[in-house]
Amino acid sequence: MANSSVYVLGFLMCIFVCSTSEAQETWCIAQGQAPDDKLQGFLDSTCGQNDCSAIQPGGSCYDPNTLQNHASFALDLVFRKTGDCNADIGTPSVSDPSFGNCHYP
Repeated sequence: MANSSVYVLGFLMCIFVCSTSEAQETWCIAQGQAPDDKLQGFLDSTCGQNDCSAIQPGGSCYDPNTLQNHASFALDLVFRKTGDCNADIGTPSVSDPSFGNCHYP
């Protein structure tokens, strides 16, 4: 009977670890077809409430200076805090969008 308890405990630990590592390996980025006005509105709202210094002039993620790039950073910033990838303009990605000195949250 003790052996079955060990198996159950191991199984539950695997579920926790697997789901935790999956969340850490997912990013939220802007959809390619998302309308610019919605991306800009999300960016304005998010950066009014969060630290977006990385996508400001001189920041590590400022270049390329595109709405798509900056919105992706803001989407992932919110995703890290809430676990929600805005389905209207964002999409989950298993590829790390970080590049060069730009590290997504």
